[in-house]
Amino acid sequence: MQQLISLLVENKAGALMRVAGVLTSRGYNIESLTVAKTIDPTLSIMTIVAEVSEQGRELLIKQISRLVNVVKAVDLSESRAVRRELALIKVFVEENRRAAVLTEAQVFRAHIVDASPNSYTLEVTGSQDKLNALISLLRSYGPVEMIRSGTMAMARAKHNKLPVPRFSESALSDG
Repeated sequence: MQQLISLLVENKAGALMRVAGVLTSRGYNIESLTVAKTIDPTLSIMTIVAEVSEQGRELLIKQISRLVNVVKAVDLSESRAVRRELALIKVFVEENRRAAVLTEAQVFRAHIVDASPNSYTLEVTGSQDKLNALISLLRSYGPVEMIRSGTMAMARAKHNKLPVPRFSESALSDG
């Protein structure tokens, strides 16, 4: 079962290695991992998607929480969270089918970020299913190259009258 984990970590060397070590030592495969600085340059947000057994999910969060550089660890698997991936997709397409590719890009709200006489490079964000559907569709036009960011996730805000949470807490809340 896929587990979606969001971590707030100190932006220090070795933090990623320690987190990945906990997962790999338990035999869990990391399917997606993204890391980026937050507004506070001393902290980073790490989003991990891993194949984890149902029984191991809670224990994994506890073990990751105990790591030196981990400030907070939250399992977003079952919570309301916004989940997105980014993909750059290059499709090699014959001249007579280029207009059709542009139409498909519009349907998926993809943006053409590069064009050459024999290819388009599209940028698209969305759910894993949306990206998979677009890639599958574009393969019918010609060979495809692509790179994906991996899943990024943020818990949805709770519906308070004046939500003014600190960034680090709002980014990882179980909202």
